[in-house]
Amino acid sequence: MSSANQNPPNAPDIVLVEDNPYDAELTLRALRKEGLANQLIWLKDGAEMLEFLFGAGGVAAAANVHPKVILLDLKLPKVDGQEVLRRIKGDPRTRMIPVVVLTSSREDADVVGSYEAGANSYIVKPVDFEKFFEAVKQLGLFWLVVNEPPEGRFPAAENRP
Repeated sequence: MSSANQNPPNAPDIVLVEDNPYDAELTLRALRKEGLANQLIWLKDGAEMLEFLFGAGGVAAAANVHPKVILLDLKLPKVDGQEVLRRIKGDPRTRMIPVVVLTSSREDADVVGSYEAGANSYIVKPVDFEKFFEAVKQLGLFWLVVNEPPEGRFPAAENRP
């Protein structure tokens, strides 16, 4: 495995893209409780996510960072989650990064649109605190502990524009 394809130290394992501070805090608390939030960043809108991955001087673009999972809300300011998902899955440099849509929407158009755009999973945020907490805990355990990521299969940083 080439070192150019490995994340640098302190690179995020999880990128949470969530504009609601309450939902973000619940997500962070659930992941922290399981010891899964050490390498997590929270971005508050779709534009921040796109800048993080693709922007000139963006953290991920500059460091060739590939998180183990992106937790993406759909209803985001500036750039909505569907567009963010399309951009991530439409770019060969980032299409293999797992994206879990974590949203309050149960609308068929959102579910179908997310899967058509390449979502790896679609989870409706439970309204009940305990159920939300448990869902996030299980989600984190699966993507960070159980799932086998495609290490070494991302294009090297020198292939970035």
